[in-house]
Amino acid sequence: MAVRTAGSEGRGAAGPGRPEDRPRGAPAVEGLVPTQDLVVVLDFGAQYSQLIARRVRELHVYSVILPYDTPLDELLRLRPKGIILSGGPASVYEEGAPRCDPAVFDSGVPVLGICYGMQLMAHVLGGRTGPAARKEYGRTRLFVDDPDDQVGLFRGLERRLICWMSHGDIVHALPPGFWGLAHTDHTPYAAIADPRRALYGLQFHPEVSHTPWGTEVLRNFVLSVCGCAPSWTMTSFVERAVQEIRARVGAGRAICALSGGVDSSAAAALAFRALGDRLTCVFVDHGLLRQGEAQRVVEVFRDSFGIPLVHVDARRRFLDRLRGVTDPERKRVLIGQEFIQVFAEEAVRLGRPEFLVQGTLYPDVIESGTRTAARIKTHHNVGGLPDVMPFQLVEPFRTLFKDEVRIVARTLGLPDELIWRHPFPGPGLAIRVLGEVTEERLEILRQADAIVTEELRRAGLSREVWQAFAVLLPVHTVGVAGDARTYGHVIAVRAVTSEDGMTADWARLPPELLETISNRLTGEVRGISRVVYDITSKPPATIEWE
Repeated sequence: MAVRTAGSEGRGAAGPGRPEDRPRGAPAVEGLVPTQDLVVVLDFGAQYSQLIARRVRELHVYSVILPYDTPLDELLRLRPKGIILSGGPASVYEEGAPRCDPAVFDSGVPVLGICYGMQLMAHVLGGRTGPAARKEYGRTRLFVDDPDDQVGLFRGLERRLICWMSHGDIVHALPPGFWGLAHTDHTPYAAIADPRRALYGLQFHPEVSHTPWGTEVLRNFVLSVCGCAPSWTMTSFVERAVQEIRARVGAGRAICALSGGVDSSAAAALAFRALGDRLTCVFVDHGLLRQGEAQRVVEVFRDSFGIPLVHVDARRRFLDRLRGVTDPERKRVLIGQEFIQVFAEEAVRLGRPEFLVQGTLYPDVIESGTRTAARIKTHHNVGGLPDVMPFQLVEPFRTLFKDEVRIVARTLGLPDELIWRHPFPGPGLAIRVLGEVTEERLEILRQADAIVTEELRRAGLSREVWQAFAVLLPVHTVGVAGDARTYGHVIAVRAVTSEDGMTADWARLPPELLETISNRLTGEVRGISRVVYDITSKPPATIEWE
């Protein structure tokens, strides 16, 4: 429903590129129909924009992210109860720095500027901004100056707090009508307000977990200042989504791209509720699945749900398409194109349905690159799609995060086995086999991945981690087996904790578990001579290796 960002904050940081084209399938503002209280997040290229929207949604208020230069008349058409300006990597006083429509500040809609957003507000309204004598990055002491909570942003909080800062510029002088609400040792205006015009600014980041009380500040803004009703739930989302799918498809028919993961499974269940027998699910076995996965998907959906399902064995054609390909972006694009080709061929056999339902998520759109975000990696179901599509896309979860989709899945009655299945990329094991994808290398990885999954489940940690899997590296290493020299493959084990997949930390698995996994991999999978454990967080890395 909105375009998103990825990048780093603060003057001097490497900011995201800004490709000018709207991402394929991202609807314009005119396509959004406000059906409940709404808070708009204007994205200035921040690494945290998606977290702002997420925190607002956690308050049970719907939020969307739109480009920073969205015209005011388009914004007001959505009837927002509040507008939040995100952070960003630019400096507001530099030529070409991104700016929102200045009429936003005179619209009467409450505005909260965060980091760059606060600096922009101050700059546009007559204040003075510039480089800080000392930059602030990381945990910082914050002192609340607002006496007796006159403004109310810090209502219920201590006077001395720890917040998360990420900036090189500061506001040196306030615009007329504003006063300071908080400061730090090096930032005189860490929070500002002009309550008469309902304009507020925060130099720190309330949306990140490193500001543990930040949600309370957002709550005070969204619920108290903006007057939003906390009425947005996944139940209301399901009801609205069913209506929207029916309106979009009309009397037509659709096919649903089913992988067996929670995203596509929930999309299938939602579309089936909306369309009934006018929906057919198509499960494409591209030969890049985990051990026993294809059979399990068919069993669950054909036998348990009663949803019409077509099972396509396309293993050979995908492997042929990937022969000799080593570049990960090329892999993703080729797989995305081949998927659409398979669906198009099946559509002919099914009487040419006009619509294709996909379980595309917000992070897929974000990482594939948007008008205000750099491309991190192309997701096959977003940037990997061909220029000319034989279908109209229906993507009910395009503005949801993974944990939100899991709630939708539970609302729709899907079993826990599907709801809590670890995320699995659409390109499958092709992007966990680093280098060329061959049947032999796929089989080694399948066996290794099955061991990692089995041992994690046996240790009772499957629900504790967001994702855990094996990666086959494109290198060999010397080993010893039975007093003889070996020269075998290297497996990297990756396990992370996360809330939404946009940021992640490496999981501190027990050493005994890692030892068991390593012993089994080298002892049971032919050709593996070394196991390493990935201890990199996201960022700077991504969860997947390719």
